[in-house]
Amino acid sequence: MFDILFCHPDFVVINKHPNVSVHKDDGDSMLLQDVAKSIDEQQLYLVHRLDKMTSGLLLLARNHLAARELSELFAKRKIEKYYLAIGSKKPKKKQGLVKGDMERSRRSSWKLLNAHTNPAITQFFSSPSEPGERLFICKPYTGKTHQIRVALKSVGSPIVGDRIYNPTNQADRGYLHAFALRFDFQGQSFRFVCDPREYVGQGDKWRSESVSIGIQTWLCPWDLPWPQIK
Repeated sequence: MFDILFCHPDFVVINKHPNVSVHKDDGDSMLLQDVAKSIDEQQLYLVHRLDKMTSGLLLLARNHLAARELSELFAKRKIEKYYLAIGSKKPKKKQGLVKGDMERSRRSSWKLLNAHTNPAITQFFSSPSEPGERLFICKPYTGKTHQIRVALKSVGSPIVGDRIYNPTNQADRGYLHAFALRFDFQGQSFRFVCDPREYVGQGDKWRSESVSIGIQTWLCPWDLPWPQIK
């Protein structure tokens, strides 16, 4: 269900496994309670979220004060987030920015609009993957629901195994992974990278040769030439 990656007096960082819900639903056990029990903590606090299909880095606060401070850092975009994804088709562009308002569509999905009133903003680079697929590294500037999933669909490369945005594509999981976090907290700088190749049950495609080469070049994602968003 999860791996403990780092424990700080005020927060804990885990690798959430794919298809594990952050909230209790469909008979799932409560992730926060299970993590708290594993580190002998009474209660943990959610300061950001990952979709059920998404694996990777999840930051959990260990007290009210830390929860408030970390939540403010996320709200003020002072925590850098980086995601890996595998898209199922050749994208319309290999790198760039996806920007647009989002609104609810059919069932549980969202769609991207041309309007820019309160836009979702996602930057990305990509590299070759298996035939007919593409590896992406994404840096979301905003934190909208399904933002990266909608962004990659909008450039013509919906995520492999995404049952909502790519329902005809079959895979062992939806290939979206919270890869890295960077932030300052109480005078200290923190950097976390969760390489999906290093953990059991993260999905076979991460270990293919072409994907592995791409991941290897992105192990310091903050050093990539991300254009500044104005």
